[in-house]
Formats: sequence, structure tokens, C-alpha cells
Amino acid sequence: MKRISPFLLFILIVLFGCNNKTQIKIPKVQITNFKIDSCSIRAINVLSDSTLAFTGSNGIFGIINNKGEISTFKKITKDSVKPEFRSIASTKNAVFILSVSNPALLYKFKNDSLSLVYKETNKKVFYDSMKFFDENNGIAIGDPTENCISLIKTNDGGNSWNKVPCSNLPKMAEGEAAFAASNTNLKVLNNKAWIVTGGLKSHVFYSLDKGKTWKSSNTPIVSGKNTTGIYSVDFFDENHGIIAGGDYTNKFGESVNKAITTNGGKTWSAIAKNTFPNYVSCVQYVPNSKGEKIVAVSTNGIFYSANSGKKWKKLSDKGFYSIRFVNHNTAWLSGNNVLAKMELKY
Repeated sequence: MKRISPFLLFILIVLFGCNNKTQIKIPKVQITNFKIDSCSIRAINVLSDSTLAFTGSNGIFGIINNKGEISTFKKITKDSVKPEFRSIASTKNAVFILSVSNPALLYKFKNDSLSLVYKETNKKVFYDSMKFFDENNGIAIGDPTENCISLIKTNDGGNSWNKVPCSNLPKMAEGEAAFAASNTNLKVLNNKAWIVTGGLKSHVFYSLDKGKTWKSSNTPIVSGKNTTGIYSVDFFDENHGIIAGGDYTNKFGESVNKAITTNGGKTWSAIAKNTFPNYVSCVQYVPNSKGEKIVAVSTNGIFYSANSGKKWKKLSDKGFYSIRFVNHNTAWLSGNNVLAKMELKY
């Protein structure tokens, strides 16, 4: 029998070793749907291991458990108008929901009672996302009504909110705005915050001090049209994050629509260029995966990466707007007339 030369053996090890490194082992997926009639749901918030708060179109707000049992279900009407809610956040004691357009309405839900804690009337008003840093401090962001991002803040646990003047915020380019696709174009972690934009420009605005001061960074994400840009952002620690988006009018078109940072959002590097998922409405790190495992969703399906976004595999053809993880194995999904629980088995 011929012996393989040491050189040839080395080459074979390198080739097969590299091939193994590029393979992505995808988990098995089980998705359980819960139908929610007449409601496009883009905002979900995990309250506990077993409960989820959700809100959406037609003034609908609710709380559901992982068996599909709804404990709270309200249809909100204000001056004969049913608000469309695309932002939701919570503290230990209350849930907050914010409607998108004129007038913007922010409600506090506590002890089975809703109270209006903020109202903004402006023909340009359009709020996109809301988060809390801690039990007292929270922010919500929206499209410009002047020449900067709209930003409102609370420092008393959500009982009162005030709009930050443009003189304290970075200017935005003409035609630049934010997307209310999944309540994830705003991310907060400890004292830091990141806002992502799109349209004619795609920027990341970041703050190190709970939104008191802001800086901006350029990104390689596709821009130039009202429908292009960054739709979602997530960070698994204060330095490492991902942004994703694309063009929702060309969901299968090839473009630069995903990028990562290793320095807290100061600079961004494109990943997985011109490959699926070509359009992303929400991207989230899988908990306790050291930033390696990521799930992205859109109406194109559910996608998974096990190497920090460099390569992706499709988990399901089922389309959703948003995703939130409960733990490493379980996540909630939301879409048009549906909530769903997803189990990942690695």
C-alpha cells in the first residue's frame, strides 16, 4: 500500500479542516403559532420566562403566556381613533406602549389600568422604539419633526416624559429617518444606547451616558432610498454589536445589509455581503452564546448564524416581523395576526 507523503497529508488536513470550520450546524426548530385576529404585531416584550406583552395595530395591547393563554387583552381607542402601536417597554411594575403617528400616545399599564402619560401632536410625528435603562430612566425615539431624531426621556419610571431639544442631539441628513419595523432600531445596555437610521443615509447614533450626549458613526449599510437602511440593532456586550436591514421593497435584492462592530459602534464592518438574509426587520443575539449565535427574521423567513454573522442558514420559511429571546433555547416571534413560540434544539 502506498504511503501518503507528509506534505500531502498536511494539505488534506488543512483543506478538510477549513471546510469543517465553514459549516454551520443549524438547530432543529419547533414553532407554535397563536393567532391574534386583526392585529399586525411589531412590538413584543418579554416580561418573564412564561409571559409576553405585545401590542400592534387597531389599538390592541395584550399579555400572553407560553401556553397561548391571554390574561390581558385591550382595544384602545382615543377620540374615536384606534392607535397603531409599534413600541413597547417595561419596568418591574409597569408596561409602556407608544403609538406611531399624530398624535403620538404613550400609555402606562399597571394594575390592569391604562393611563396616558405622554401625548405629542405634530403632523410629522412618528415614533419607532422605546427602551428602559433601569427602573427610572427610559427613552423612546422617532422620526425627525425638525432636523434631528425625535427623542423623549423619562427619569421617574415612566410617569412623565419630556422631549429633548434638537440643540442637544446630532443633526440628521435630509431624507434620513428610522424604521418602526420591530421595536429594535433602539438598543440600550447598561448606560449605553444605540439608535439606527435609514433612508437617504444609514447612521448609528450612540450614547455612553443614558442618552445625555450623542455621537454618530457612518455605516456601510445600503442607503439612498426612503426604504433602504438599517432596520434593527443588537449588542451582546458593550463593544460587540450587529446592525441589519436592507430594502423592504426589494427583499431578495443583493446589497450590503449586515455589519458588525467591535468597538461599541464607533466603526462598522460589512459581513455576509450580497447574501441572504437579504432583508432583515429584526436581528437578535442568542443569549449565552458569546455573540456567535444570531437569529434574524423578516417576512422572508427565519435565519441563523453560528459564527457571528459571517455565514447564515435558513431555519424556516415562515415570515415574522420581530423576535425576542427568553433564554438560549426559547424565543417569541410576532407577525401579521400571529404570535409564536420558537424552540431551538441544538
